[in-house]
Amino acid sequence: MNSEIQTISGRGIPLIGNDIDTDRIIPARFLRCVTFDGLGAQVFADDRTALNGQHPFDLPQYQGANILVVNGNFGCGSSREHAPQAIAKWGIRAIVGESFAEIFFGNCVAIGIPCLAATADGVEQLQSRLIADPQSSVQINLKTMQVDCGDFLVPIRMEAGIRQMMLSGTWDACGQLLSNKKQIQTTVAKLPYLAWAV
Repeated sequence: MNSEIQTISGRGIPLIGNDIDTDRIIPARFLRCVTFDGLGAQVFADDRTALNGQHPFDLPQYQGANILVVNGNFGCGSSREHAPQAIAKWGIRAIVGESFAEIFFGNCVAIGIPCLAATADGVEQLQSRLIADPQSSVQINLKTMQVDCGDFLVPIRMEAGIRQMMLSGTWDACGQLLSNKKQIQTTVAKLPYLAWAV
């Protein structure tokens, strides 16, 4: 299992506004689900209803986009892990923004969605380009720490330890367990209180 995340390529979707909280990302009534399957269809449900088909997630030109470009304090509010799950189930593989709420950021890391910080000006220019040309090719490079959108380059930031986890694939705790199954079984066999599990 290769879980390394070094580059993400595709198209971007601009979502303008500060302090977009987790209740807006996935309203509380959708938290009763048994699995996260199907949450993608409900991402930003109330905002999308209020905008009557004019929300970026409903506009035809952004369908299939996989890089979300947001403003400040994205994902604030509750700690619900359903918020990044809903974004991921819609098809988003990375988020570029001015800043992210800490718990939302951590929940994204846990499922392999890099949240990359850029300056307010860099984000605004990137959003403007995606509005002007929704078919623009966007590439995020975690090695060089920049976003490339045509001839426009945006420097991005990520805490060094998290960046290394993404680059090496160690963000994926379940993947690490599965890839080390034999070593885990060997250790379990040596533990007298887990003899029943062997």
